[in-house]
Amino acid sequence: MLNHKEILELRRKYLGPSLSVSYDVPLHIVRGEAQYLFDVKGNRYLDCVNNIQHVGHCHPKVVEAAQQQYEKLNTNTRYLDETIVNYAKDITSTLPAGLEVCFFTNSGSEANDLALRMTRQFTGSRETIVLDGAYHGNLSSLIEISPYKHNGPGGSGPPDFVHTIPMPDKYRGKYRGKGSGRQYVQEVQNKIAAIQDKGGMVSAFISEALMGCGGQMILPEGFLKESFTKVKKAGGVCIADEIQIGFGRMGSHFWGFESENVVPDIVTMGKSMGNGHSLSALVTTKEIADAFNNGMEYFNSFGGNPLSCAVGQAVLNVIRDEGLQAHAEHVGNYLLQKLQSLQNDHEIIGNVRGRGLFIG
Repeated sequence: MLNHKEILELRRKYLGPSLSVSYDVPLHIVRGEAQYLFDVKGNRYLDCVNNIQHVGHCHPKVVEAAQQQYEKLNTNTRYLDETIVNYAKDITSTLPAGLEVCFFTNSGSEANDLALRMTRQFTGSRETIVLDGAYHGNLSSLIEISPYKHNGPGGSGPPDFVHTIPMPDKYRGKYRGKGSGRQYVQEVQNKIAAIQDKGGMVSAFISEALMGCGGQMILPEGFLKESFTKVKKAGGVCIADEIQIGFGRMGSHFWGFESENVVPDIVTMGKSMGNGHSLSALVTTKEIADAFNNGMEYFNSFGGNPLSCAVGQAVLNVIRDEGLQAHAEHVGNYLLQKLQSLQNDHEIIGNVRGRGLFIG
């Protein structure tokens, strides 16, 4: 077995230099089980960082589903197959009425890129409104709409069709306190007006209902609902990025947008839905899906293959069978209470925020 130093040297030689490792002394992880990771020396770590293994590392039900399907069939989606249609039916059953057409992809980045393609086809416009600090993926199209990246180290800012509003941070943002939601909504309205004043039309407003890379940021009350209303009134499409927060992680709701009492036009999901297997999806309305069906076939070699859908179905089943959404709320509330008690004792802690087990 390679030692710590040898692995680092091989990484430097054969892997891209922009790929970083975590911690000053990187961990050599060799095994995962449930909520734990184990290093090469047998040390056990409680995994409070990984946001991918949604139902725990190497969950036996998920492993079994993958093994059984792999032994039977794994091919593309141009053949009739029960696995994909049953999974699509199950996914859409968790969503509000009208969100009923699935497109399967391999990563959250693919899902968000497809969402942009759809909205631009549907509206005939590229004008996109985003939140400062947001991250929506690593494809070129998504770096363009991710201030977390294009305004960070190595970034070159947004293109002229991307319009950024200040991060809706009522703790230390541009506007603060209880009534700040209305002020941030006005920022959205200002961007809509600016787009219209130059003869354009809003294409999309994309947001997480609880910002991830923005710092587990809970949005001001009413902000998302009023912003959706204004964007839709202007002819734009509202995209809910559920890649980090969906599938019950927030505890109180299965999908993050539900906590803000809104219904998006497009929902993108990924990250945790395959529990480590590469799986993501976009769900939208029939109207938008039909508009996207313009003669250019959408085909994805691996998206929605039988193996991926069998894994995804197993993850959904585990979430339900083991009551993991309620568990996230129970344990998350306990953790928040303990962190808030620490905040009372230590001035250095200025803000504790989050929902369920999505906490910062």
